[in-house]
Amino acid sequence: MVDKDLLSIQETRSLVRAARKAQAEFCPLSQERVDAVVKAVSEATAAQADVLAAMAVEETGFGKVADKRIKNLLASQKVYAAIKDMKTIGLLCDDKIRKVMEIAVPVGVIAGIVPSTNPTSTTIYKSLISLKSGNAIVFTPHPSAKKCIARTVEIIQGALAACGVSTDLVSCISVPTMEGSGELMRICDLILATGGPGMVKAAYSSGTPALGVGAGNVPAFIERSAKIPEAVAKIMASKTFDNGTICASEQSIVTEACIADKVRNALVAQGGYFLEGEKLEKVKRIMERGNGTMNPQIVGRDALTIARLAGIDVPANTRLLISDEPGVGPRHPFSKEKLTALLGFYVVNDWHEACELCTKLLENCGIGHSLAIHSQNEEIIREFGLKKPVSRILVNTPSTQGAVGLSTALFPSFTLGCGTVGGSATSDNVTPMNLLNIRRVAYELDSSETWQPACGCTAAPASSCCGAAPAPEQPKGSIDINAITAMIVEELKKAM
Repeated sequence: MVDKDLLSIQETRSLVRAARKAQAEFCPLSQERVDAVVKAVSEATAAQADVLAAMAVEETGFGKVADKRIKNLLASQKVYAAIKDMKTIGLLCDDKIRKVMEIAVPVGVIAGIVPSTNPTSTTIYKSLISLKSGNAIVFTPHPSAKKCIARTVEIIQGALAACGVSTDLVSCISVPTMEGSGELMRICDLILATGGPGMVKAAYSSGTPALGVGAGNVPAFIERSAKIPEAVAKIMASKTFDNGTICASEQSIVTEACIADKVRNALVAQGGYFLEGEKLEKVKRIMERGNGTMNPQIVGRDALTIARLAGIDVPANTRLLISDEPGVGPRHPFSKEKLTALLGFYVVNDWHEACELCTKLLENCGIGHSLAIHSQNEEIIREFGLKKPVSRILVNTPSTQGAVGLSTALFPSFTLGCGTVGGSATSDNVTPMNLLNIRRVAYELDSSETWQPACGCTAAPASSCCGAAPAPEQPKGSIDINAITAMIVEELKKAM
């Protein structure tokens, strides 16, 4: 008999020990040497983008091969282009004026938690940013995607071996269990968590520093000044990309009553099908499990597959199944995150009401993540930017492609922070700089620039200042440093 939990824990401990040794040998290398390794890994994984995409779809059943190929290339080629010139090793900055040096210090061994929705691309991306910052990474794969993740790691290890560095810099648990993942999170130095809410919560509860991302429930507001056919086309392109498996994909459309018919017609013209009556009820019955979470059988599936599973007929050209949703909350499944070809549809009177509704949708398990807006009105766009509780607002662009950095200048990333409002330690698209500590070496400034006691006793420590000379008069409204110093000295004397 084999206890899988014990086996997973033991394997995890062995992998972390090996990773620590490898990382200790890797981090002293020069920036140029590290960059050469990162480039080799980028090229090796990009060359296998098609194969890995097909493996991911075959194993998980989620998404489309063509779109997963694009995600693999984003994770390999575009991430590399974004990080190749970053200074991440050794001395980062030597400010001669401020007399402060900044030195990069890798965090050590990272625990990489990988979801089944974006398995190969997330593995490539996390490996590149970890290596670039001088770290090692040990992956705990989602059980339903362990083969394609393991193959991705094998390709990366081949590139590491060809560069003459240890293959233990990037490794993967072959017997993934919750206990093994828990042990990895407990003994690593930093957790980089991408996955469901339960896994992210476990990461933050582990006692180990963590960068975790929350769920996305992205509303897309089509404001009356928007170019409607173009806005709808972008939402369609985003929501159907890899069958909606990226958490930044739109989950609901919010639009104004004065243009609602035009938006609805544009959706239908581009392959949207509005569910009604019995068809709507049948789809709702397969959307969720008994506990209210997403039904994995429909995650990452196209609209025709969902219709077939629900036992309904829809036109052959249907790309999205849409529902007019009357409310927000647990009893309204189309108001939640749906990582598949399902979309909620809401009509409001004006942008003020849209603003309130978008906030409610975000508070329904999507707060802190992302919001999309299609508008030509810069004042309204600015109002949304100032007030919405999200970490990124995507303007006149597909939300999926915009958030991960395909159609915008945001950092290309598969770990999208949600900020503290979303229970995350960062609001960034995570980069190698998030995986570094910065050591600062600060020299004393010239005596003319330092705080001096009011008496001018520069030779003696402030604690032995005589306090005899009065403080010079300061301009009204300025901060009198000498007076503050003298006051502190007097208080210290009284306390002695």
